[in-house]
Amino acid sequence: MWGRIVLLLTLFSSSQAIFKYPWYASCKINWEIPETCQAFKTKIINQMNAWQGDSLCPSTSNSCPQLPCGQNCLYEFKESSQNYIYGTHQTPVARYTDDLTFQLTDNGSGGCSVAAKSNSQTWYAVLDYGTNYCNLRNLVDGAGLSAAAGFSEETRNSVCTQYTSRDCTRF
Repeated sequence: MWGRIVLLLTLFSSSQAIFKYPWYASCKINWEIPETCQAFKTKIINQMNAWQGDSLCPSTSNSCPQLPCGQNCLYEFKESSQNYIYGTHQTPVARYTDDLTFQLTDNGSGGCSVAAKSNSQTWYAVLDYGTNYCNLRNLVDGAGLSAAAGFSEETRNSVCTQYTSRDCTRF
C-alpha cells in the first residue's frame, strides 16, 4: 500500500520534467503596470467590452488561409471589485470558453502589480497553442498597456501552456 503511494507521488512529482506544461490548458502571468490599478481595471474592462460579440471575429484571407485568424472578439466582462476583474473569452472557431481573472495590487510606487490567469473551462483541454496566454496578452496590447515604459511581464511554460510556441496574431 505505502509502496504504491510512494510510487504515485514520485511519478506525479517527476511528471513536470516530462510534461513541461500545466496539466490543463491555462496560463498565469505577472505584470507590472506603470499605471494605477484603477486605470488598469478601467482599460481592461473597456477592452473586454470593445471586443464583445462575434462581429469582430476574423475570417480567412490570403494572409491567413486557415482559422483561427485572430481572436480579438468574444470577450465578456462578468464582474469586478476594487482589486479583482473576472471575464471570459470564447475561441472563435470551436467556441471553447476560458475564464479570465486579474488580481490587482498597488505596488506602492504609483503602479499596479497584476496576477492574471486564463483557465480553460474544457476539462480535457491540455495543449492550446498558447491560446490562454493570448487571451490575456491581447487585452493588455489592445488596451495599450503593454506599450507603456515600465511595463514588464513574467511567465513561463511550466505555468502557461505552450507559452514559447504562442502566436497571438492567430490565437
